[in-house]
Amino acid sequence: MMSLLLLLACPASCLLANELHRERPNILLMTVDNLGYGDLQIYNPRSKILTPNLDSLASRGVRLTQFYTASPTCTVSRACLLTGRIAQRHGLINQLPGLEGNYGIGLNHDEVLLSQVMKSAGYRTGCFGKWNIGFAEGSRPTERGFDEFLGNASGNIDYYRHVYNGKHDVYRGIAGQPVREHHAVGTYSSDMFADAAIDFISRHQGKQPWFCYLPFNAPHSPNQKNKLPGQINQWQATPSSFARYNMSEKETDPKLRYMATVTALDDAIGRVLTCLDEHGATENTFIFCFSDNGAFRRDRDGIDIGSNEPLRDGGVTCWEGGLRVVAMASYPKVIPIGSVVDQPIWSPDLMITFAKLANAELPDKKLDGKNALNVISGQSRSKHRSFYFDFRKHAALRMGDWKIVRTKPDEQWKLFDLKNDDSERKDLAAVRPEKLAELLKEFAAWRADF
Repeated sequence: MMSLLLLLACPASCLLANELHRERPNILLMTVDNLGYGDLQIYNPRSKILTPNLDSLASRGVRLTQFYTASPTCTVSRACLLTGRIAQRHGLINQLPGLEGNYGIGLNHDEVLLSQVMKSAGYRTGCFGKWNIGFAEGSRPTERGFDEFLGNASGNIDYYRHVYNGKHDVYRGIAGQPVREHHAVGTYSSDMFADAAIDFISRHQGKQPWFCYLPFNAPHSPNQKNKLPGQINQWQATPSSFARYNMSEKETDPKLRYMATVTALDDAIGRVLTCLDEHGATENTFIFCFSDNGAFRRDRDGIDIGSNEPLRDGGVTCWEGGLRVVAMASYPKVIPIGSVVDQPIWSPDLMITFAKLANAELPDKKLDGKNALNVISGQSRSKHRSFYFDFRKHAALRMGDWKIVRTKPDEQWKLFDLKNDDSERKDLAAVRPEKLAELLKEFAAWRADF
């Protein structure tokens, strides 16, 4: 059942998708890293984390309550987002490991990226933040459709030193020129990436339509391999975000430090949104923000802090907590203010949705998305019959309100009614064998399509 909470708005905010203004919109695509479904108060009133800018973004557009990432891990989810294809089609099925993996080829060079699609349609393209899908020659952002890049090659960096496994890991690049190291050591990473995006938007706004991909590395957990000898492996935030909670920068409670880290991310996002307002660009910019996967819940002391409440488990699993993520969008010409959409859509939809907005030609590839603009704007139900998920030993399929899950290949499938049990607590496989068989048939059909 579709539940849409729409505030009354002027007729201009309810235009049909096929009656869009002739001026093509700018597109700002922001991803955040491992933010939990239950971390934001707009999803979980029990959360104590302050995120006024994300709250504001949702209030001036739409909050999506059933948005899925196509994979529950950083590398693969980004590859699915940028290709519009699930991992079993593009071939990057696992996390890139260590320096060798992150600086290797990564995503197959035959894949066509969203950046290339937008660039072919006359958009200026920029990427600022976490890349994580390969950084060998031919794999870098400025070799894959982005005109400009500033960011890290790897999966995570120290927020201030910008080191990954002992190697400085922030680079700047312009298309057609060598990618070079960027030494802004001491600048908080969320601010560094936001600053680069603000500079990009400021230079190109009003000159040509632009596509800005802003994949923040926050709030990814800290990594001891990124620290100096003797340095505490703890969550990092800005002085101003600590001050918002009246806590010291020397606070030792990891839960409190995590709260400040998320707030620092929100502050950076707020500055980008303010930039759009100051340039008069908000009205003609399609903004989409989501988490690359759910918060990790692996019981690592001081590390697995994020909440996916009320969803089960988290990142690297195919439970709802790993796959269903926070997501919000704003486009005043089409999306009603203050709306909530509970229709299931997923990250591969963005390739087709953005291409349609840009009047761009889609690649000659098997794509797994659909144009979701009418769903996001509250004008139609989800157009998907089902969603397929497969990561390491985990697998799942959602069809309608029903979902099957298993955590290893030799395990019996579990069946859940998400409409009445989105926490996946009551296995109905034994009492609804006909529904289980229906979803298993659909799962087999997906596999046959590979």
